[in-house]
Amino acid sequence: MPVTVAVPTFRRPEDLRDLLPRVLEHAAGVTAAGGHAVDVLVVDNDPARSAAAVAAAVPGVRYVAEPTPGIAAVRNRALDEAAGSRLLVFIDDDERPLAGWLETLLATWAASEAAAVVGRVSAEFSGPVHPWVVAGGLWDRPRMPTGTPVPVAATGNLLLDLEQVRASGTRFESALGLGGGEDNLFSRSLVAAGRQLVWCDESVAVDRVPAERLTRRWLLTRAWSHGNTAALVELRLAGGAGARLRVRARALGGGLLRLGGGAARWTLGAAVRSDRHQARGARAAFRGAGMVGGALGVVYEEYARQGRRWRLARVAAR
Repeated sequence: MPVTVAVPTFRRPEDLRDLLPRVLEHAAGVTAAGGHAVDVLVVDNDPARSAAAVAAAVPGVRYVAEPTPGIAAVRNRALDEAAGSRLLVFIDDDERPLAGWLETLLATWAASEAAAVVGRVSAEFSGPVHPWVVAGGLWDRPRMPTGTPVPVAATGNLLLDLEQVRASGTRFESALGLGGGEDNLFSRSLVAAGRQLVWCDESVAVDRVPAERLTRRWLLTRAWSHGNTAALVELRLAGGAGARLRVRARALGGGLLRLGGGAARWTLGAAVRSDRHQARGARAAFRGAGMVGGALGVVYEEYARQGRRWRLARVAAR
């Protein structure tokens, strides 16, 4: 069965140089064991094509450039480039697959016949982590038994059954390409179309977290972004003007509750000198603020080419 492994990339040549031989090793192992024909694809979002030379230096890698800015455009290009494959697997350019990564994704799909299989992503830190961050568990990632149905998925370690994806008509939303959340909207749209997502706990990709992402400021900004995209995804899933108005009201009310509750927990943590309560409270407050922003039409573009920015936008349904 033909399988495409897609590696979206943007100006990370050193990470890509380290990753590609590892992916090819997994592909060769799967081909030898199960007869799968595996195509390794790099989709470069850099207009300067900075990944071209890296990909060309690794025999067996296919390279394409996608000039449209944003991760949604890159992922849609991967969907199109995998036209001859039944299965598409995404792995990020700053991740590293562990033993059994691809094999267990394929085995879980064969056992479940799900539209998507969600692999585990674990964090590896490139520098010391502030005790405040550790105590709050701000980098903790979920785990659950293999085969467990899940309602939503990120795309850092994800297998897609393209036959089911194409039948559902699901694509990545380009309007969310610079702000994130396009993967949540994509996976939730699959579920809304009656498709199933399942978890694979044995498939592990390690996310190498750079030092600048270990600060309180970065993590709290990310919490704001997650709250913002959560509200925006709900708005795009809403079926009409009345439904979107109700979503805005829920996001506004829920965001204010999180903001108030998080501030109260942070205050408690400061009073009792608990890093955990302070970290969890601050994260909840910032996520709530992001939900309020999304309800009011504020869009946070974390991956804008000119740097992170906030802007006002009219959010319509898909």
